This record gives sequence, C-alpha cells and structure tokens, in this order.
Amino acid sequence: MTAATAQPAENMSISPPFAYGEIVPLNKTHRVLVPQRGKITPAFRNLNALPISLVEFPLIARDYPIVFVTADAGKTYAVFAVLGLEAQSNLFLMSDNTWDRRAYLPAYVRRYPFCMATITVDGKMRDERLVCVEKKAIRDKGDRMFDEAGAPLPEWEQQQKLLVEYEADLVRTNEMAAHVASLGVLEPFTMQARPNEGAPLALSGMARVNEQKLADLDAAKLKDLMQRGYLGRIFAHMASLDNFQRLLDRRASLAARQSAAASSQTRSS
Repeated sequence: MTAATAQPAENMSISPPFAYGEIVPLNKTHRVLVPQRGKITPAFRNLNALPISLVEFPLIARDYPIVFVTADAGKTYAVFAVLGLEAQSNLFLMSDNTWDRRAYLPAYVRRYPFCMATITVDGKMRDERLVCVEKKAIRDKGDRMFDEAGAPLPEWEQQQKLLVEYEADLVRTNEMAAHVASLGVLEPFTMQARPNEGAPLALSGMARVNEQKLADLDAAKLKDLMQRGYLGRIFAHMASLDNFQRLLDRRASLAARQSAAASSQTRSS
C-alpha cells in the first residue's frame, strides 16, 4: 500500500473513514498542512468515541473505556474508545485545542489528515486501500511529502509507516471483534450515571464481553482465544470499563473549571 500518484477514474468512488470529510488520493505534488504535534483538528474535537486498533488495547485501557459497537444489529462489530459521556463531547480536549498530554493519544488521531480509504470501482469494493488525504488540508503553504524527483521525504516515510501498520492492525481488530461475537459472549449495555449536578446521563449503543459467558466457554475455545492473542485484549476491554467512572470525574472537573472561569470573568467585567 503506497501513495497514489494519479487521479481516480470516473467510475471509482472513495469512502472516507469515520470522522473524515472529503478525501482525495495523495499526490506527490501535494503540499499538506499537517497539524502541529498535539494540536487537535476540528474533525476530532466533538467526537465522543474513536476506532482503535488491536495493538493499542493495553494503552487505551489505561485511560478510556473500550467498547464494541455495531451499526447493523449485531452482524458486525467494531471496537471503539469512549472519549465522552454525551454526544459531541470529547473530555480529553483541552482549552488550547490540544489532547490531554496525560492520556494516550490514539493512532486514529495521530494519522490525520492522512488515511487509508476503501475504493469502489463499478459498484464493487476492492480489497486494496488507497492512501488519501483530507482535501481541506491541501494548502499552498503546507509541507511537501515528496521531493522534486518524487522521492518520499523522511516526514512522509514515518507517516506512511504509521498508516500502513495501523490499517493492517485495524483489520486484525475487526477480525477479533467478529470472532468474539461469534462465540456469543457479547451483550449490549447502557452506561447510566447520576452526576452531582445536572441531569442523569445515559450512553447506549454499546456492547461488552459478559464475564460469565466468557468463563463458560470450553477449554478449547479459551485456548484458541489465547493463541490468537485475543484473550489479553478481552481482559483489557473488561478492565477498561472502570474508566467510565474516570470519565464522569473528568466531566465534573471540567464543569467546575468552566464555572470558575465564568465566575472570574463576571467579577472582572
């Protein structure tokens, strides 16, 4: 999977990944405005969940709840990290539009504005992925990814490595989610909480591994999960659900800071 150097054919359509806007194949002549390290583009400021990859599970589980999500009534599942308890609420976004440096920054965010996109030709989806870039990130004042001879610059070599490795790992994540679902151990759940102030919260549309159903699997299936490298990820997912309380605490802390700032502004005006 390498960077595209030609425009797509008229009969080819490109599907942008979750949270991306209009994307185009990356061309060697493009100059791309890459966000400063730690700065979060508007595309990710109002998201309350993001897809994660298999290798990230241990890192994600330290800070975020990991949940299974389905958009087709349980036929397929994806794995997401929960960032907030309400729609359009990213509790890890700081006031200066940076991601909280105390928390792990998901690879899904780090790869922006680049991505690997699926392509459809004559109505049929292809197996290969195309290296693309958010169209609005292409700027005259942006950074070059390739030199005048068309050779990749060091910055692009690092970014492409992240893209390719992440995309491959995302495929493995989807394979894991499908396998876990096939074992019948997933159950839908709703996170409900009553903050000290404000209305009760309810976040639905999620699934988790049922601990008892997992324990009831026969030894051969449990051994297979371990050999595939899935069992450790399942345990990380289950432990990460305690982070819902941390999100609630983070929400309360953020509300307190905003209230204090508003009071200070009122006194000074």
